[in-house]
Parts: sequence; structure tokens; C-alpha cells
Amino acid sequence: WYKKLATKKGRLEAGAFLVEGDRAIRQIVSSHPAEIIEILALEEPLPVYRNYNVHLITESQCRSICLTRTPQGIMAVVNLPVDIGSGSLPEDIGDKILLLEDIQDPGNVGALIRSAAAFDFSGVIMTENCADPLSPKCVQATAGTVLSVWLRRTSHYLELASALRKGGYTLVAAELDGEVEPAILYRQSKLLLALGNETAGLSKTLLDLADYRLRIPTIREKAESLNVAACG
Repeated sequence: WYKKLATKKGRLEAGAFLVEGDRAIRQIVSSHPAEIIEILALEEPLPVYRNYNVHLITESQCRSICLTRTPQGIMAVVNLPVDIGSGSLPEDIGDKILLLEDIQDPGNVGALIRSAAAFDFSGVIMTENCADPLSPKCVQATAGTVLSVWLRRTSHYLELASALRKGGYTLVAAELDGEVEPAILYRQSKLLLALGNETAGLSKTLLDLADYRLRIPTIREKAESLNVAACG
């Protein structure tokens, strides 16, 4: 049952996903303690976990459940975020939103969710072609911040972007040949920042919808582009 949580089907059936590692779990304990269902551990865990149901497991069970090369010996089963697959916005949207279009590497998606949380963004909108934010590699890359922002992974992302613009948000699209520099971000009271696919960048449809096209000044002769997570 725990191994199935590594698959999207298993997560949907269980209504839960796995978080590996003491540091990541502590982040969820501090921000969303009620979302943790149970703890799996090789040995009796620290007092910070005393309020949770703890299952002791063997090293072979741990290796079987974990997908990481070096299991950290402790995992948490956590409730799936509410409405992650919804095509509508939450009631409390917040002032800064990140939009990810077809970013396929789970490490990049996880790192961008982590950055969004660190810079006080409220939510992340993703296309269905984005890496699943609740897959093990992506969750690991978020370092426990996956619940710190609301998430939407939907084919209706363009409709959500349009709705946000109508609601007063400025859509800033990151593009290699953009006209404005990052200072534009600080002038927006309501911001929707869009980052695109690792190879193709943002779609023409989304670029045409943008209020501004942003570029990060770099030495193109030395490096044509930045990794999308570093760009974010």
C-alpha cells in the first residue's frame, strides 16, 4: 500500500502521498501538522512526532517503499492537497501567483514550488503536462514546502490566467528575448509570474496574453540560457 503512493493512481486512491526525510517532515509539522496521517520510521522518532501514529519498519521495508537512493529512515503519509486538480481558483488567492507551463523535470517543479513558498507566493498554477508535484522526486525537491502554497494542476490554466488578469493581476512572462528586466516584478501589487518548458519556453498563446515579457540579463555568449529553476 505504501509503495503504491509512489504512483499517481495510488495517491489518488489513497488520498495521500509520501514525504521522506526528517527535515521535510518537520517543515510540514510546523506549517500543516493536521495533514500528517502517520509516520513510518526505522526507530522511535524524536518527540516532535509524539502526537502521530508511528509505525516502525525494517530497513528492507524502508528501501522498498522509498525511491531515493539513500533512504533517510523516516517518512510521513500526508493528506493530498485539497482541489489540486480543480480548474477554479481558491477563495483566498493571495497577491503573488506562479504559473508553470509544461515544466517536465520533477526536480525543477519541486525547486520552483520551494522558491515560490520562500518568496511568499500564495499559489502555483501548473499545466497537466507539468511534472506531478506530489511525485516522490518533486516532493523531495520541495523540501517539505509542497503544502505551503495552494496548487492547481489543470488543463484550464489559460482560463485561470485570464481570470486573474481580469481581477487586476499583472501577467509577467519570462522569455529569453523579453523587453523588460526583473525590476518590473517589484512594481506589481498583484503578480502572476509565468515560466515555461525547459526546451520550448512559454507558448505563443501565453506570451500573447502577457502584460510584460521579462528577461534576466545574462551573458548569452557564455551561456545561452538559465535552467528554469535557477531562472525562477
